[in-house]
Amino acid sequence: MQTFKYRAIAQDGSPVDGVIEAYDEFEAVNEIRKSCAVVESIKPVRKQRRRIDINEPLWVSNKTLAITANQFFIMLKAGLTMTRTIELIADQCNDRLMKRILRACAGDVAAGYSLAGSLEKNGKKIPAVFIETVRAGEESGTLEQSFRSLEIYYSRANKTQKKVKSALTYPTLVLVVAVIVIGIVMVLLVPRMTDTLQSFGQELPLITRMLIAVSNFFKNWWYLVAIVLVAIVLGFYFFGKSEKGKMAYSKIRFKLPVIGKITRFNAAAQVANTLSTLLAAGLPVTRALDIVSRVVDQRCLGKELSEAIVKLEGGVSLGEALKASKYLPAMLIEMITVGESSGMLEETLRTIGLFYSDEATSASDSALALMEPTITIILGVVVGVIVIAIYVPIFSMSTSAGSGV
Repeated sequence: MQTFKYRAIAQDGSPVDGVIEAYDEFEAVNEIRKSCAVVESIKPVRKQRRRIDINEPLWVSNKTLAITANQFFIMLKAGLTMTRTIELIADQCNDRLMKRILRACAGDVAAGYSLAGSLEKNGKKIPAVFIETVRAGEESGTLEQSFRSLEIYYSRANKTQKKVKSALTYPTLVLVVAVIVIGIVMVLLVPRMTDTLQSFGQELPLITRMLIAVSNFFKNWWYLVAIVLVAIVLGFYFFGKSEKGKMAYSKIRFKLPVIGKITRFNAAAQVANTLSTLLAAGLPVTRALDIVSRVVDQRCLGKELSEAIVKLEGGVSLGEALKASKYLPAMLIEMITVGESSGMLEETLRTIGLFYSDEATSASDSALALMEPTITIILGVVVGVIVIAIYVPIFSMSTSAGSGV
């Protein structure tokens, strides 16, 4: 609910200044007109800026969405009213962001407004798939089943996300530690060793001179290297935030040797699973595809799906509209065509979505399994070069000293 300050003229002609709470400005005006003849002005009261809660998440996680959807399903199935359900879930919710959103929604729903509309207004950080599935459930009278579909959808997404994070933790940790250790060696240890070697007055091998040059560069210009690296990272980051950058990066991901295969499988799984969830909630195919085009991770695929909507509106089938896709696997499109022909599109999408989720997980596991030995080999080569560059002149001087004796 919002607070509005207004000025009006009462039925007896006297001026009235007041404050009213309403869902939006239109409702506020209608309420004021019940007691006043004319509404002269109305404006929302600016709320005090909410204090930033450092413990509040930046976005609603898949785990929280799955738990929340499951709680809605159980409580609505048990016969509780929507308002009471929202209040109970808000009280039990451990996620501060979701708790705040649900508490804001409770007042709106109690005033007679839809849950989807309230979530859209108060939950800017809740995915469009969640809100649109709830909206479809409210419109079709299948809200309980919609929440059940959302619970399955976000539980699966959460498991995949956790698995990828877990698999990436070890190689990332090894790489970070290795870079730090090599940096310390190059900046602190190598200069001391090379000073000792140069004090003997003998010509050093090429590999040693190259190591000294690299070490001196990082020692003398480390701040410049840091500035350049930060500038490159920020450049890529801000470019990736632009529409042109998002489109370019998404196209590159599909073309990369190993990552491209994983990206394609993930995209297929996301499209199939999301479409299945939205169709199960009762959305028409055109509207469901429009939502999918806005929530898919890869912007180039989203644009392609948007173009397919025009073909759908022209009367062609979903399979035919997606037939020219550059980014979706041919098997997915063939299965969609089969599902439409058999009248089992939702079930077919659910099955093929599970298949591509498994394929994406398998491809990710293979890539990560290959990453660990690759990192080890690269680090081994770097360390080996450093060791050889330091000890070759030592062995040479020892040999020369032995020959001289």
